[in-house]
Amino acid sequence: MKTTLAELKRGQSAVITMFETDEIPLKLLEMGCLPGNEVTLLQVAPFSCPMYLNINGSHLAIRKEVAKQIEIELI
Repeated sequence: MKTTLAELKRGQSAVITMFETDEIPLKLLEMGCLPGNEVTLLQVAPFSCPMYLNINGSHLAIRKEVAKQIEIELI
């Protein structure tokens, strides 16, 4: 069973393992959302969307639908 970024709990960290490039906006890739990079869930907005993440020192907000496309391995 794969674990996705959408399943992270607040404060948890993980390493991005893979994703489908077609499903991920180019802007996320440019900001470091790449396999092998560490990601930490900082906060979740009401109704679980968007999710606020720290990826290699960059703070990003992504939609839950996009987060479901990114596979991770918990640290």
